[in-house]
Amino acid sequence: MGAIRLDLIRRYLRPHRKVVLIGVAALVVVNLLSVSIPLLVRRVIDDLQDGFALEDVLAQAGLIVALATVMGAVRLYSRMLVFGVGRQVEAELKQQIFDHLLKQEPGWVQTTGSGEVISRATSDVENVRRLLGFAVLSLTNTVLAYALTLPAMLSIDAWLTLAAVGLYPLMLMVVRLFGGRMMRQQRRQQEALASLSDLIQEDLSGISAIKIYGQESTEQTAFAGRNRIYRDAALNLARTRSTLFPLLEGISSISLLLLLALGSGQLESGRLSIGDLVALILFVERLVFPTALLGFTLNTFQTGQVSLERVEELLRRRPLIVSSTSPTPPAKPGRGAV
Repeated sequence: MGAIRLDLIRRYLRPHRKVVLIGVAALVVVNLLSVSIPLLVRRVIDDLQDGFALEDVLAQAGLIVALATVMGAVRLYSRMLVFGVGRQVEAELKQQIFDHLLKQEPGWVQTTGSGEVISRATSDVENVRRLLGFAVLSLTNTVLAYALTLPAMLSIDAWLTLAAVGLYPLMLMVVRLFGGRMMRQQRRQQEALASLSDLIQEDLSGISAIKIYGQESTEQTAFAGRNRIYRDAALNLARTRSTLFPLLEGISSISLLLLLALGSGQLESGRLSIGDLVALILFVERLVFPTALLGFTLNTFQTGQVSLERVEELLRRRPLIVSSTSPTPPAKPGRGAV
């Protein structure tokens, strides 16, 4: 897995740190509510064992529904904030790239290739937006989910908790194994797309010359070759993704089945109440989604990091021809006659 460029990420998020902090605070509230709901369900189920009144059940159900509604609203608010930051950075970055391109000499675009420049200004900028929006939100939510859920699970039954999450290190090993490969394949796909776009742009610009000199078959062969390279790069990346995500979901499902198998034995022996087992199941199911999503989140993070480096490489380029901001007037005014 490539080195994480936190310095670049912080630099782009710094102007929006207030919004990001509010979004993170909203995520903390969401995760606190998501932990409190299973604990409330546990208490309600255990209270039902000794008899109950319909009014009490309806009141507890209404409280659970209210907490879930508040949690959904706050979650939506947090996503609007963090995703909005990604959109704002995307708009600012596109404007920055446009202003920067206006300063470059014409020969640089011809040397670099218009397709490469367009690829970095469009698809790479979109990947940066996903990095600073979706990836940041998802990683923060995953950290908070584990930090708040695991203590609650350990307070119910430490042994069952360790058995349920014991397979999760295997999941992280799988992510680490596939992460570097996906990052390299993503970079090759982006480079292949840039090369293909460059050829299309050149052919469209010089279509008259192609027809005059009868170079249609040559250009078709060149397009087929680059298109084949892009197809192979995309298929390799798709194969890696289609292998990684089912593996993560399968490991998560096995941990839930292990909890059910071991928890039913503890339930029969009386060391665990029905409410405890239900709460543990809810907690494990709560961790399944962020853990299974970890692979996609990590892929988005790595893809965005590659794109961020490509955009930074474009912005670091200094023009060879620089107009002076304060031109010096000639010592003597010029004179001439017609």
